[in-house]
Amino acid sequence: MSFDKAIYISIALLTVLAIFFKWWFSYWKRKGLECPETSIPFGNTKDLFLGRSCFGETWKDIYFQLKSKGLRHGGVYFSLKRVYMPVDLQLVKNILQNDFQHFHGHGLYVNEEVDPLSANLFNLDGPKWKTLRSKLTPTFTSGKLKMMFQTLVDCSGGLKEILEEHRRGNIPVDVKDVMGRFTTDIIGSCAFGIECNSMKNPQSDFRKYGIKAIHPDVIWTLKMMIQLLFPHSLLRSLNFIASNPQVTSFFHGLVSDTIKCREDNNVVRKDFMHLLIQLKNKGDIGDDGNVADSGESGFLTLNEVVAQSLMFFVGGFETSSTTLNFAAYELALHPDVQEKLRKEINEVLEKHENQLTYDTIMEMTYMDQVIYETLRKHPPLQQLFRICSKAYRVPGTDVVIDEGTMVMVPIWGIHCDPEYYPDPEKFDPERFNEENKSKRPQFAWLPFGEGPRICIGLRFGMMQTKIGLITLLKQFKIGLNDGTKYPMVYSKSGIIAAPEGTILIDLHEIP
Repeated sequence: MSFDKAIYISIALLTVLAIFFKWWFSYWKRKGLECPETSIPFGNTKDLFLGRSCFGETWKDIYFQLKSKGLRHGGVYFSLKRVYMPVDLQLVKNILQNDFQHFHGHGLYVNEEVDPLSANLFNLDGPKWKTLRSKLTPTFTSGKLKMMFQTLVDCSGGLKEILEEHRRGNIPVDVKDVMGRFTTDIIGSCAFGIECNSMKNPQSDFRKYGIKAIHPDVIWTLKMMIQLLFPHSLLRSLNFIASNPQVTSFFHGLVSDTIKCREDNNVVRKDFMHLLIQLKNKGDIGDDGNVADSGESGFLTLNEVVAQSLMFFVGGFETSSTTLNFAAYELALHPDVQEKLRKEINEVLEKHENQLTYDTIMEMTYMDQVIYETLRKHPPLQQLFRICSKAYRVPGTDVVIDEGTMVMVPIWGIHCDPEYYPDPEKFDPERFNEENKSKRPQFAWLPFGEGPRICIGLRFGMMQTKIGLITLLKQFKIGLNDGTKYPMVYSKSGIIAAPEGTILIDLHEIP
């Protein structure tokens, strides 16, 4: 081929590409929606792909770009993927609750045959999600949580010992590591029925493979991006496996052995695994704890039990340990808040003869405010994904969201919006007293999502977070160690919020 001919072909190809990208990135304009400035091939997420911004910061920045123009919603490009972003809270409410039938899925990849762990409640949508959700919901009633409460209290004993060792040795506490081991022990006991004792053995197989399931390394992040950006029909045709095969093998073996041991020896424990075994063998669990045989279709398969167990681990471990990490950071920086919370803990416990029970922690209202404010300022999941399952006309507009379009609810943007939270960078638990809560519109606080797909285990997560804070603050005053980066900078990797570096706190004995 001559040099001139190669030049002409190159120019022609570049022209075709330019025309294609111009057409592709005009999609939202053709729909009548405004879109922030794009760049090829990153769309509106150039800083994310170049490692200059984390997931949450990317969507928060876009939220404020749209809001600054007085827009109620906008169109965005996640690389080449088209994303609809609501800004107005009424539109958020419509998507998550009022018009849920149009947006019932997270848009995540599921392939039960080659990747059984993908068939968990968080990933599923449609009738399968609805059926499984209805079966699992009774496992998180107040009665079931009370049933598991003592297990959580027992696990706090190991946490107390480790914290005391650090105090005596004047050793800074790596909050995420220690609280991660605490929540690992809780999940190990409640979800899998094993005593993994991560407080004394942080290298246990259970903890090692659990971290491997969610650790945001390069492979994990790449697989998540592939799930979000590529058509799932293509991924299924390629037998794409999102889960780590080693993790799948480990947890499948662990759950199988646990079930066999319990069934062979007629072992009954008051935990999540017992409830899953009931669903596997007998059917549906009612709110009263009774099991009704619902026919063959009502049974959970072994793979479904494994998938839900791992989901319980991921949700219970990562979000709670992350919340405890950020809460300790804020409490160390705000000794007045720390002292007020400690005072409430001591007063409520004294009222109940120093007995830590489910009803006791329910009376700690300032504790709720501290946790809610931590989740506002540092939501572990900083955005919500939804997928449009059937064409939807946005109320009051001519804009139609096409079937298959991704929807992004910018949690962190909403949480940092001064319209709802004046001086949003300030840590102020009083935002969540009853008077201030009543002044805010609905759907201005979304760390657990909202509507029918609100996090099924949110009360369990709150319960273990409270026990972690009680164990920490009842015994010790905490301060920020000099080795902690201040002001905080967020890690640019992963989808779950995390600080760059380690949050270290110093423990001081209470006189």
